[in-house]
Amino acid sequence: MSAALFLPLLAALLASLFAILLVDQWLRRRRPYQLAWAVGVAMFGVAALAEVLGTASGWNGVLFRLWYLTGALWVAAWLGLGTVLLLSRTRFGYAFALAIFLAGLFTFLARHRYGDAGPWPIVYFGVAGALALIVAWDTALGGTIWARLFTAILVLGTAGSAIMLASAPLGDPTSWIRPETGLPNLDLLPASIRLLSPLFNVTGGLALVFGAIFSAYVFMPKRRVLYYSLDPDQKADELAFNLAISLVAFPVNFVASLPGAVRAFMSGRLHSRVTATVLIALGGSVASVGTGLARFGEVRAFDLSLVAGLGLLFAGFLASVETFEDLRIPFTSRLIWHRDARP
Repeated sequence: MSAALFLPLLAALLASLFAILLVDQWLRRRRPYQLAWAVGVAMFGVAALAEVLGTASGWNGVLFRLWYLTGALWVAAWLGLGTVLLLSRTRFGYAFALAIFLAGLFTFLARHRYGDAGPWPIVYFGVAGALALIVAWDTALGGTIWARLFTAILVLGTAGSAIMLASAPLGDPTSWIRPETGLPNLDLLPASIRLLSPLFNVTGGLALVFGAIFSAYVFMPKRRVLYYSLDPDQKADELAFNLAISLVAFPVNFVASLPGAVRAFMSGRLHSRVTATVLIALGGSVASVGTGLARFGEVRAFDLSLVAGLGLLFAGFLASVETFEDLRIPFTSRLIWHRDARP
């Protein structure tokens, strides 16, 4: 079996196994972030399987659309949703609001790269900006509605993107595949659909990265060099002032706390959520980088990134007591291993 088939097939099998384990955990514990991560990992597997089928038997319109939707749009967004739901009761909403705004801004600035997209770049930027304001406002009020709101919008966006791509013409089938990569030619897609990729991916990717940094800082031993407060009970002008200060104070305090975090990790005292979210963020980032390399013809790097990304994701899930307090044969009571729900 060639590497062009083996690596994506391995990724599809691993993703299927991980998704089943996550669904089993969700059925037992009913944690919403477990279900979101299960959906994201399942999307990973579907994208890899579509590549296997397309490479082995030839690409068609269904496989083309399925590969793009699951791999280029939905994976990062749903994995990012898992991090959002995990941290929904914290001040992470401020960081996530920034992530949404940056995703909308990047989508707007990238509009000329994909040709004439009509009013869609403005629409996408407007929706992202409005959502970012709502998330930041609800976080300031100490609420958790922002996480449920993003969940609803992502579900609608997932359905909407599927409808948009299902109705989009792909042109002559002989031009569907790039000869140098053997993967679908994304230049055939309308700009309005291509622009959904940075909107979904940047939002999800930054949620993973910001969530890892935020979790590391919250749960690591801290050294505060610069003081600030995000207490929702303070006056509006004081909160605005502290938010501005936090843009500098947070990275300074984070860097100052790293030596203590390393010592805690070496002694086994570091909270499991720190290790888990960092590994999950790395897994999502590796997969996103691989998707970008595929656009430049680096197909083997893309396939390797699928397997490496899945490995990091699963390592993160296993490191998290919140996700895997125990590991069982799926949908049975047979225990493989168990650990106490503690850091």
